[in-house]
Amino acid sequence: MAGGKGSRLAPYTTVLPKPLMPIEDQPILEVVIRQLSYYGFRHVTISVGHLAELIMAFFGNGRRWQVDIQYAIEDTPQGTVGSLRNIDLPTDPFLVMNGDILTDLDYGALYRAHLQSDSLLTVAGCRRCVDVSLGVLEYSTDRLLTGFREKPRIHFDVSMGIYVMSPAIRSVFPATGPYGFDHLVKDLLAAELPPRIFPFDGLWLDIGRKEDHESAAAIFHS
Repeated sequence: MAGGKGSRLAPYTTVLPKPLMPIEDQPILEVVIRQLSYYGFRHVTISVGHLAELIMAFFGNGRRWQVDIQYAIEDTPQGTVGSLRNIDLPTDPFLVMNGDILTDLDYGALYRAHLQSDSLLTVAGCRRCVDVSLGVLEYSTDRLLTGFREKPRIHFDVSMGIYVMSPAIRSVFPATGPYGFDHLVKDLLAAELPPRIFPFDGLWLDIGRKEDHESAAAIFHS
């Protein structure tokens, strides 16, 4: 998925699409494609919109990375997963991911985990921690204090923007209009088709955020 405008990285993304933002001497999307090739993925479709011609010119047919690259053009914004409606999907489960992610996730292991499940969607999830700088109050419905935590560290899992989907998942997509990953998950839950989670505790950076892009550059430089 490489069709977004990358507004969080403006003004750089006014002239360069976010997936072409460099990490050391190569664009982040090239890092991703090299990884996918390493793990045995051979057919890649890049959904493009903003500055699509630059992405298409750089990656071409993908042969120099031993993959076959095709393109799906978003004439209007389709949301984070809506463009799948315009792609000729394979008959087997397929990997879907954002085009601006740097991770050392084993994509092959994620794919195999999905094959062993009966879910339409498997979501790669990464553990994150937030340090709260205040005292946190816990109280009952009658407003009596039941607990107090001074500057706690809160743990939670977040979507990495990397998924494996089974082709039947498109049955829950609306026919038209933007469609986001958040809508997809809610629709699957409503249909009693809960996704599965693939927990991951390694490197994961969302290059769409300036601080993560700076961290990625530092990691590659070292």
